[in-house]
Formats: sequence, structure tokens, C-alpha cells
Amino acid sequence: MRVPRMIAVTLAGAAVLAPAAACSSDEPAPGKNAQAATAPPEAATPTPEPTHPFTGLPGAARRAVLAAKIENTSAGKPQLGLKSADIVYVEQVEAGLTRLMAIFSSKIPPKIGPVRSARISDLHIVPQFGKPAFAYSGAQTKMLPIIAQSSLFDVSDSRAPGAYFRQPGRYAPYNLFADTKRLLAQAPKASRAKDVGFTFGDAPEGGVPKKAFSVKYPAARFTFAWSEPAGKWLIWQDGKKDMAAEGGQLGAPTIVVQYTKTERSEFHDKNQSYTPLVHSTGKGSAIVLRDGQAFKARWSRETEEDGTVFTTEAGDPMNFAPGQVWVVLAARRPVIP
Repeated sequence: MRVPRMIAVTLAGAAVLAPAAACSSDEPAPGKNAQAATAPPEAATPTPEPTHPFTGLPGAARRAVLAAKIENTSAGKPQLGLKSADIVYVEQVEAGLTRLMAIFSSKIPPKIGPVRSARISDLHIVPQFGKPAFAYSGAQTKMLPIIAQSSLFDVSDSRAPGAYFRQPGRYAPYNLFADTKRLLAQAPKASRAKDVGFTFGDAPEGGVPKKAFSVKYPAARFTFAWSEPAGKWLIWQDGKKDMAAEGGQLGAPTIVVQYTKTERSEFHDKNQSYTPLVHSTGKGSAIVLRDGQAFKARWSRETEEDGTVFTTEAGDPMNFAPGQVWVVLAARRPVIP
């Protein structure tokens, strides 16, 4: 009799479990609403990070623009701060030598120098940056009224003397350096970085592989040699490595050799050596060095307030490699005006 009773208990238990099993189906339990099936959310397309108009690098703030005139002879080397510049212009000056104008915005180094005197060509270049702070030390007397009327904030050593200091271990006039924080404090309304015509991206077709490229001035010679490990064109001047005061050799991912008309200006130094006037508006040819290749290009700049647009010979944008850009303003036939 015990066995049948155990079977009955077992069957009763199965009957109790049956309703519970039914409740575990996809049907909603009484008194509850059905839940709508939800598809996984589509992945949002990431918004590209803004890039800096001077370098094409992402994440760089568009700070106020500081332009500074920097010495470029052996007596003033190594220079301080050039490694942080967004753009470096090479300009011919008296006696066939060169001087630099460095443009800072995305990265402002604490100190720069040696700071030297302004030239008339500078005043034709800076308007494309709006109204930047312009650091320099002195200018020919005839130029002072032109500087006063130019599109810039004058933060020279005569207008912002507290921002300048003499660097120990160097001799005058190659020992004048400047504190950039103090310079910009004297130009609180200086224009912030904006488009100046540069485009960045993949290299176009038609490049010619180059290990090195040289540019000659009457009394100076630059050689730009491609370094694959560094990913940039390292710079030599007059046969010597162009070193930075911070350490390492100067160089940039993009070198633009912009061929321009150069003629005698009305200004000259005490030795009657005339200052060249470099025409940076108009149009002309250029060689763009990037990624170990040389590209033939064209440039155009309608007015001084406009940036300079670089295109391929076919008229497409001549993209630069992201990073620092050196613009070498040169004449195909160097002359001493």
C-alpha cells in the first residue's frame, strides 16, 4: 500500500508545478503589461575633434596670436622657443642674410629669443592673422609711423619693457629675450587664431621623392633633409645643424618654399645697405616638402588681410602634413637689393 501512496504524492506535486511552468512562458503575468522589444542603440558617429588652423593638429586651443621677430645668424643661435611655433617664416634682410618671424598660438613657450628688430616685410605678413601681438626690438625711424598704423598690437621692448630681459651667457644685441606671458598680458585683445589658407590631410599625387632640398640666399643657405624616424625635415643652415636651445635639431613635417618677388625697399641701415621688400601678396609658384617628397605647387593671396592659399598645379588643395610649418620666402634668383 505504501508504493501507490508515494506515486500519488508524486503526481500531486507535478500537478502543482504545472501552473508555475505555464507562468514562465513569454506571456505576461496577469495584471502586467507586455514589455516592447527594444533594439540595441546604434553607435553614435563620433564628432571629429577640431583642429588648429595653423597646424592641423587636433585638440589645440585657438589662443591669441603672438608674432615675434627672431635672430637667425650664428651669433644668435641657438634660438629659444622656435620648437613651439606653429609657423616659422624665413625672410631675407640686409646684406643677403635672413631673419625669422615665428607665429605662436596653439602652444606658447614660456620664453623666446633672441628678439630682434622689425622689417617692412613683417608688416605685410601679419595682417592675415587679424591683429596679433607683435614682439620685436627696434625698427628704423622711418618705419615707426607705419608700425603704428599697422594691424597689430605693439609689444616691442619699448612698449612692453617689463616683458624683456637679458639672457646671461650671451652678448648684446643677441641676448634680448622675452617672457611670452607678459607679452600677451600687454595685448589682451590680440586676435585669436583663424583660417589663414592652410589645408592639412593626405598628400596629393605627383610627389617626387627627395632626400634633401636646398634654398640659397645671397649670404645664407638652408638645407632641409628628410628624416623618416623623426617624421620631419631636419634643418641645416650654412652647412651646420640648426639646433634648438631646448635641445635637438630644428625641423618640421612641412616646409613650403614660396617663391616671391623681392626688391629694394625705401629703408636701409646705417651702412646704406637696403632692406629687401618681400612681396607676399599676389600669386606665384612654390615647392612643398612633406613625407619625404617634393610637390610643385601654386600660391595666391589676394590682399594682406587674406591668408595664402596653396594648390597643386592641377588646382586641387595642396595639403600640408599636420604639425609645424616653415614658410621659406625666397627668390629664384637671389639678389641683394
